[in-house]
Amino acid sequence: MAEQVRSSKLKFKGEKTKKKRKRDDGDEKAGSSSKRKVDDKDPETWVLPENVNEIRGPTFIVHPSDPSAISINFSSTTNRINLHALDKDKSEEGAEPVSLLDRIPTDVAQVWVTTRIAGSSTVNLRTGTGEGKFLSCDAHGLVSADRDARGPQEEWTPVVLPDGMVAFMNVYEKYLGIDEAAGGILQLRGDSDEVGFAERFWVKVQFKYKKEANEEEKKRKDGAVGPPKIDEANSNRMFQAWGAGRSVVSEADKKELKAARKEGRLAEAMLERRAKLKSDRFC
Repeated sequence: MAEQVRSSKLKFKGEKTKKKRKRDDGDEKAGSSSKRKVDDKDPETWVLPENVNEIRGPTFIVHPSDPSAISINFSSTTNRINLHALDKDKSEEGAEPVSLLDRIPTDVAQVWVTTRIAGSSTVNLRTGTGEGKFLSCDAHGLVSADRDARGPQEEWTPVVLPDGMVAFMNVYEKYLGIDEAAGGILQLRGDSDEVGFAERFWVKVQFKYKKEANEEEKKRKDGAVGPPKIDEANSNRMFQAWGAGRSVVSEADKKELKAARKEGRLAEAMLERRAKLKSDRFC
């Protein structure tokens, strides 16, 4: 009779024996395949952003108007904003109509390039065609895309709504919206006080930029990316020219530097402090 092998693991009186859970190979494979499926997604696939930080890069902006959804286009020929009915886009004969959320840009005129302003939640919207003009709104709510330079009127704050749609607020705290002018002509305005149907847009970005935003957020949470370090001594040593390797640091209070870092203008504030020392090569 063969001798029975006993377990060498210590057991205490009254301790219940835990049953080993068998891992299903199918579940493990399913988990790895789903992750691989996300990683293998085409970087240029158009997807909906889930938060404000994901709105960046090439951007497709659509308003769910009735009877036809409208995309915000820019005509490089007339240098004007054009509200284009998507139902007018040519489709293959016999093909089923495309749902609104499945729409993707079919022309470069439908694409805007969103750039984020460092240290701020605001963005700039630049035309993807022509000479790259910025979408702007003046104090009267007139929206245009004829500015070469960026300023306060070219800044927009996107707001992701609970249903996934996006509203755009300008520097005057008014919202971008579709307005019907005389004769039934639709135009883009920026003077709405609140978000209604006319001020809600579906926005799509490319998957690679959404993934980039998520990776940046993960690094920030892990502590890999933090606010820029205030190192005035090394900065002055790089830019000043006192001779003999000497470096002079401003004796002013550093509270203004900490405030400037929060506002995203740390480099500008440090340049101003060096300028007051009258020794900066670039001042």
